[in-house]
Amino acid sequence: MSKKVIHRFAYFFNALIFWSACFSPASSQAQIYPSQAIKLISPIPSGGAPDLIARIIAAKLSELIQQAVVVENRVGSNGMIAADYVAKSAADGHTLLVGMDSIFTINPYLYTKSSLDVNHELVPVATLGSNQFVLSANANLPVKSFSEFIEWAKHANPPLAYASAGNGSQHHLIMELLKSRAGVDLMHVPYKGGSPATTATVGGEVAVMFAGTSNSNLIKAGKLKALASTGLKRSRVFSELPTINETYPEFEASIWIGLFAPTNTPIATLNKLREYVNKALSTSEVIESLFKSGGIEAFISSQEEFKALILRDQKKYSKIIQTLKIRLD
Repeated sequence: MSKKVIHRFAYFFNALIFWSACFSPASSQAQIYPSQAIKLISPIPSGGAPDLIARIIAAKLSELIQQAVVVENRVGSNGMIAADYVAKSAADGHTLLVGMDSIFTINPYLYTKSSLDVNHELVPVATLGSNQFVLSANANLPVKSFSEFIEWAKHANPPLAYASAGNGSQHHLIMELLKSRAGVDLMHVPYKGGSPATTATVGGEVAVMFAGTSNSNLIKAGKLKALASTGLKRSRVFSELPTINETYPEFEASIWIGLFAPTNTPIATLNKLREYVNKALSTSEVIESLFKSGGIEAFISSQEEFKALILRDQKKYSKIIQTLKIRLD
């Protein structure tokens, strides 16, 4: 066989390999993504922040990609039922988790018997929204500011009681962080969720709690007294309210919601998803809809920034959990 024939044979062989790769199932899947309806799995019931964000984003994504985007609620185990469902779904970008930060930054250190490793079985796609906590006191507590509250708490005997949404909840861990930074003693009273904790604070069963900005109506109605917020900058909802880090530098405790996919989802699919999501989050329609839904801020970041945020909060909360020796089955 001549060299010329051999070279031609090699050329066509290489060309065949190239085009086969281009039209392989994984490659063609990424090129035509999405090829069917996308499911956004919400880990909490209708009305909570992840669910509200999921529905707002779903409506805009459906419009942008000309494909149905539906929201499905799978509730229980502090978000782990939803996370497990998505982790075990096909890694094709059509089943995604709209997950709150606690699933990834608190649950891995809190639950001793979980069969799901969220940090290895799910991959971060894009940030969606963020919010702050507001240090909220019973309306009859005789303080008018954050500094007055700290002084009052330091001298209270017996110690003031605070409410949380349960052992190991962000409400609990953030208050423990504040206790450590301010040098105050407060008694923890865990409730089964944020709503009963709020009711207890309004009713005077406890003196104070960290609440979401979704309680702004109670604050504006004078049923709760807002003392400070937990972001690095002041909240849009309470622009006159100081942040705790203005008194205790680097104190920060934001709430964030993100989009996650099963591990091994093609990179091209993840990139396309992120592009669609960021485009949706950039529209004034979505920005205002999120803000009207409890003061949620549209949150756009790169995948690298998202991963760094997860690691930062894991370090923060795991340290508190270890110090308090909290463990849940």
